[in-house]
Parts: sequence; structure tokens; C-alpha cells
Amino acid sequence: MSAQRGRTAEIFLAFLKLGCTSFGGPVAHLGYFRNEFVAQRKWLDERSYADLVALCQFLPGPASSQVGIAIGLLRGGYAGAFAAWTGFTLPSAAVLVLFAYGISVTGTALDAGWLHGLKVAAVAVVALAILGMARTLTPDRERATIAAIATMIALGLPAAWGQVAAIAFGGAIGAALLRGPAASDHVSLPVPVSRASGAAALTGFAILLFGLPILAALSTRQDIHLVDTFFRAGSLVFGGGHVILPLLQSEVVPTGWIGNDAFLAGYGAAQAVPGPLTTFAAYLGAVIGGWTTAALCLVAIFLPSFLLVFGALPFWETLRRQSAVQATLRGVNAAVVGLLLAAFYNPVWLTGIRGAGDFCLAVAALVLLFLWRLPPWLVVLLSAIGGEVLARASP
Repeated sequence: MSAQRGRTAEIFLAFLKLGCTSFGGPVAHLGYFRNEFVAQRKWLDERSYADLVALCQFLPGPASSQVGIAIGLLRGGYAGAFAAWTGFTLPSAAVLVLFAYGISVTGTALDAGWLHGLKVAAVAVVALAILGMARTLTPDRERATIAAIATMIALGLPAAWGQVAAIAFGGAIGAALLRGPAASDHVSLPVPVSRASGAAALTGFAILLFGLPILAALSTRQDIHLVDTFFRAGSLVFGGGHVILPLLQSEVVPTGWIGNDAFLAGYGAAQAVPGPLTTFAAYLGAVIGGWTTAALCLVAIFLPSFLLVFGALPFWETLRRQSAVQATLRGVNAAVVGLLLAAFYNPVWLTGIRGAGDFCLAVAALVLLFLWRLPPWLVVLLSAIGGEVLARASP
């Protein structure tokens, strides 16, 4: 029991550090996760991590948070999954709730130089993730070509559809062209969820997804309507926070729960805090009804991720051992590299690099990460300082 508590605490502290330092959005988070849990702590090997990323790209909802939940689950069971989510989510949720309470004082002036420096840091983090994953997942011309085409698909189609289409393309080409013997160095994931429990989780997800709208239609209670709204937002959207936030705007502003100006102010703040963008739900809940409503909305939007990860992993482990599925995964993993490349261009590069000074700062951050092996939190801090220096130096 004490060993389990120690492991749960270890998971919580590891994700709490990332929750305080992981700027740059969901794609950058995958880079931080890889550096922390594959390169440094070695909780997973490269291929297992890529499989988790591929699985969570298939699932609707915030992919980076789902990867975090899955890592916590594999490392420490259900308690580990909850500890990982809490550690990664709590910092940004707390900051956004405080921002909601103080919005009348703080306003929306979020264009400071140090904030832009954080976006530049995300450029270096994502670039490092692409280098590391491409080395393992696109080692030949076939898979490199899949990654290139997946990049074009992701950039050419709207975000959600582009991601799904790129993953589907990679899987189809992999199944057709990348057949081979099962990988001998493939590490089995120790999934602490039985198939019966997984089926129960998927059943619970379906019941809530279809039952909550009916319950909301029959009720006048605001909390039920909020749970329905935020559960659906976390259930039906591919692409993570960048896609969920506009969907929430169409749900909470027309109903009069929150004004458009307050929504946009929180939207800007959500871009500036570390951790998952989906914690924006906590800000909305705090504006609507205080901290208790913030907690309700936060749990409602992330509950589908727990149910889907718990439900999919037991079956995923069996499927991924089959040669045909492994061939598909080779193509899917190559497509994931393509998705990272697409996101590296838009929004990471386009929002982070505005001139020669930003480019130089990004190169310096990449050198510190890749060659000098400095911890990401320190590089993020130095990038923030560098961004502020550049802002003050510019005319």
C-alpha cells in the first residue's frame, strides 16, 4: 500500500511539474511528455509512446490530456491516471479560475513580451519532438513519404477533419505497404484494466453521451444543462483544445451564461497559461457560477477522456500485437509525425516566429534543449525572459 502511494505521489509530482511548465498547446505537450517520460524517466519506450499518441489521436477529446491519463494509468493504475490528470490540469485550472474572479481588474492585456517568449519556446519544444520521433518512426523513405503527405492533408483540410484524414491515410497505406514480422523489441503495455471494465467504461460513455441531452431537455436545472454541454464538448470534438474552445463559444454565449467579451478575455488567458487548453472550462464555470461550478464544468469536459481511455486500452493492447495491426500502426505513427509537422507550421511557427529576433531565440532554445540537455522548464523560463528583452528592445 505504501509503495502504491509512493508511486501515485511520484506520478502526481511529475505531471504537476509539466502542468506548471508545459506551454504551447497540445502538440507541444506531446513533446514535453516524450522528453519527460520516454527520454528522461524511461517509463515508456519510443514505440509504446507513439502507440499511445496514435490511439488518443483516434479518440475524440483533448489528445494530450488523454495521453497523460494513459501514461498515469499504465504507471500507477486508476489512482495513477487520476494523479496524472490532477497534476497536469490543476495549475492552469487554478490560474484561470483566479483570472475569472479578477477579470474586472486584470482586463485583457495579454500581449506582453514574456508571453510571446513562451510561444517561441513552444517552437523549440515541438521541433525537438519532431526530430526525436522522426528518427524512430520514419526511418525509411516509405514512412517519411507518409509523414510528408499527412502533413499536406492536415494543412489542407480543416483541423479536425484533417487530423482524422491524415491518421486514416497513414493507417491505410501502412496496412497495404508496411507488412512485416512483428517487432521483437516491442514492449507490452501493462494495462491494469480488464476487458470487462473497459466494456463497462465504453457503455457508460455511450449512456452519458445519449442520455444527458434527454435529461437536460426534461430538466430546468442549470447544473444538468452545464454537464450536458461540457460532456458533449469533450466527447464529440477531435483536435483538442484549439477546436473545443470555439465549440464552447457557440454553446455558452448564445444561452446568456457568459458574455462574448468575457469569453474572449478568457480565451486569451487560456492561450497564455501552461497545461491543457481544455481547462478553459474551469474559467467558464467560474464566470457562470463560481468555483463550485468551475469544478463541475472541468470534471464534465474531461470525464469522456477517462471513460474512452479506460475503455479503449484493454482492447488496443491485444489488437496492436497482430501483424496486420502493427503494419497499420507503422503507417499511423508516421502520420503522427506528419501531424506534428503540420502543427509545427500552424499554429506553432506562425504564432511564435514574427521576425529575426524570434527566430534567433527559438534556435537558442533548441540548442539548449537538444545539445545542452537543459530541463524544459528552465528553457521556457529563459525564453520568457528573452521574449521580454526583445519586446523592450524593439522600437
